[in-house]
Amino acid sequence: MSKVYTTQELIQVLAAERQACLNGKRLKLEITVSGNPVIDQFIRTDGLQQFTAYQDFKAAIHDYQKENQVSGIIWREVTVKGKNLNYPEVNTDLIALSSDLEILKAAKNSIVEFWFEVSMGMDLYLSFNNSKQYQQILTSDVERIVQRTEWASLCKWENSSFLEMILQLGWGKPEEAYYKRGRPGSGSEYIHAVNPGNRPIG
Repeated sequence: MSKVYTTQELIQVLAAERQACLNGKRLKLEITVSGNPVIDQFIRTDGLQQFTAYQDFKAAIHDYQKENQVSGIIWREVTVKGKNLNYPEVNTDLIALSSDLEILKAAKNSIVEFWFEVSMGMDLYLSFNNSKQYQQILTSDVERIVQRTEWASLCKWENSSFLEMILQLGWGKPEEAYYKRGRPGSGSEYIHAVNPGNRPIG
């Protein structure tokens, strides 16, 4: 029986392949920019060829995940204000299996509770327009968004004088929610908590 790669091994394989594509060692040569051979001869296509080669490889890894039931979940640990949380999230290069979605849904409440606990007294912002704009919101607004979503994730930006805690509240498939390409079936909202008087940077 052939060996089945683990989640961590697939992440390493994808990282190596991404680097090979960026270094120009992998190209999808049949890719054209416009489809017009006269125009395409004047346009550099190597970047597009590298990107497409990696996307094709990544799609093959996603098929492998499904066929072999290899989870896309990695476990993260975050420490804020002396409080710790271990939580699951789907690696950005992998997909979530249906069993992964159940793990994410089961972890949602503990992630949200942790975020509320460490962001108490902070200013809250909802990001929109691909995180180019922010609207200040209230705790009650966050609670309404929490009710409409299925899973959650966290991100922290911190230095000696700044703290930003980002709560991602999502629904559907995480791999489609991250880049807003799966709406309306998959998507997410980002809530930013910052110290009073600060603006989000994440």
